[in-house]
Amino acid sequence: MKVWIAHEEGRELLGELPDRIEIEVCPDAEHLPSDPADVRFWVPPFLATAQVTDILPKFTGLRVIQLLSAGADVWIGRVPPGVLLCDARGVHDAPVAEWVIGAVVGALRQFPAFVRAQEREEWAYSSFTPTAELTGARVMIVGAGSIGHAIERHMAPFGVTVTRVARMARPAEGVHAVEELPDLLPYADVVVLVVPLTEQTRGLVDARFLAAMPDGALLVNAARGPVVDTEALVAELATGRISAALDVTEPEPLPAGHPLWRLPNLFLTPHIAGSVRGLLPRAYRLVGDQARRFVAGEPLINQVVGGY
Repeated sequence: MKVWIAHEEGRELLGELPDRIEIEVCPDAEHLPSDPADVRFWVPPFLATAQVTDILPKFTGLRVIQLLSAGADVWIGRVPPGVLLCDARGVHDAPVAEWVIGAVVGALRQFPAFVRAQEREEWAYSSFTPTAELTGARVMIVGAGSIGHAIERHMAPFGVTVTRVARMARPAEGVHAVEELPDLLPYADVVVLVVPLTEQTRGLVDARFLAAMPDGALLVNAARGPVVDTEALVAELATGRISAALDVTEPEPLPAGHPLWRLPNLFLTPHIAGSVRGLLPRAYRLVGDQARRFVAGEPLINQVVGGY
């Protein structure tokens, strides 16, 4: 069985595989190591684009696409019938949760403002204190999947009160439905977005959503850029009423001259929440497990159904 993986390092990280599995490295859509028609199990690059999915018709024997990303939005509606699409649920939980904690603490404690003051050689104590704090805050996590649970665990030592929101209510787990957001948002000091990008979540954070957040609240987007209406966010941030921390934007990469760059109440990183040194070992451990399951005829985990 021919398996294509995206990283040369992945060969040593897959673990022991059955002899019948042949591994080839395909780093991108332009450098195909052999005939795609022979590939049964494909691991595309991390941040796959439409260009990568465009070569799917060449994979006439494909049975599994195992993503290295937690999000599968680029692939929805493009995967041929009979091909399983699996995401990397669990692989990104810890690093994304870590980024969220860092971004929230940094934004609330005004770290970006102090960095700018440092560049000016200005001792800016009186300019920004007292700051807000995470300790005891009311935190809303929109997206009650594995990353959302990891964020909640990471925040537990800060004594926060967490409100969980998902596509559908799950009363037994204390999860509210997304339709309840208008009633819940006014009571959130921090709103963290970790939902997948689907037709239902695209533009979820619009002008009405932002207006419902209380004065001084912080919006954190660790999901996908299009979950937030960029124009509405720029307009709301420009008032200074709320602040934001973003790891993703729409458009992305954010072009020079875009108004988001110039907002003093915005902390921005270039889609790096999951980009840590331990990522490849975790990701290819999952790939190896999935490949062994496939060869053994066992069900694969993390199958994407309906965009989730």
